[in-house]
Amino acid sequence: MEPNVRFWITEPQSFIQRVLLWTELLDPTNLIVSVEKIEKSRQLLLTNEDASRGDLEDKRVCLLCPDTRSLEEKSPLLPFTAPMVFLSVLPVKNLKSMILPQVSFYTYSTVFSIVNGNASYNRRPYESILLGAGVITSSTFFGLLPRLLQVKFSLSSILSRNVFPVVMLAQLSGMNVIASRSLEPMRGIEVMDKDGNVIGYSRKAGTKAVKDTATSRVVLFGTSAFIPEIFSYFFKRSQFFLRYPWSLWSLKFSCTVLVMGLMVPVSFSIFPQIGRIQCSELEKEIQSATEETELFYNRGV
Repeated sequence: MEPNVRFWITEPQSFIQRVLLWTELLDPTNLIVSVEKIEKSRQLLLTNEDASRGDLEDKRVCLLCPDTRSLEEKSPLLPFTAPMVFLSVLPVKNLKSMILPQVSFYTYSTVFSIVNGNASYNRRPYESILLGAGVITSSTFFGLLPRLLQVKFSLSSILSRNVFPVVMLAQLSGMNVIASRSLEPMRGIEVMDKDGNVIGYSRKAGTKAVKDTATSRVVLFGTSAFIPEIFSYFFKRSQFFLRYPWSLWSLKFSCTVLVMGLMVPVSFSIFPQIGRIQCSELEKEIQSATEETELFYNRGV
């Protein structure tokens, strides 16, 4: 069994433990660790199941995708998306200034979802490219829609300028995941027993994996955009803002980066990396192929 799969199956963790582990795994210094070094740790764990997991190098094996054993790039999520989230909810005077932030945000989100999704089903490269292009285009269009209405009809209420864009950002982030990984519920993903043996491919497990990931993404971007708006609302009524109005954007950007920095490991930890599903909830052919009552699948990120 792959050591990262064994880790998530045999060592069930509480929410707090998962947060601490993800905080460690999302350390940006992991980006400079070579794949060869991680692969060496993986081979060591493969030959020694009793190897200590207290070693950081061993824990970095969890960065390997359970399906492809390729390095999953999660660490750059914060530095790339935090500025985009900040720009996506700023009040705008014209639509042109919003196009680049929206395109950049949904391009990165789509690529991130496809790369870090479940890769156990068969798919051709052109399918991922066409799917990604369609998702980026549609997500960008719906992301720009509330801004277009705001500019066209000169809407200036708190609801239209502050609340509605945040709600749209959160909802579109979840829908972006569902659309980007829409092939998983259609074709099914691998489900395995507690020993890591693949039992079959389940569309229901694929649906659950995508749904859980979409929920975590809504929590991540919704919270990261909403809390800075709350702080900004009260900050505008302070004496400090009246003296230094330019400080609002510095505060808002800093708050966005801080909140998102805290929410990335929290959102990744809402659901375990290796999900569990009752065999009775799966397709008949899978139920007849095993006597296990509980099976496992890679949820993706």
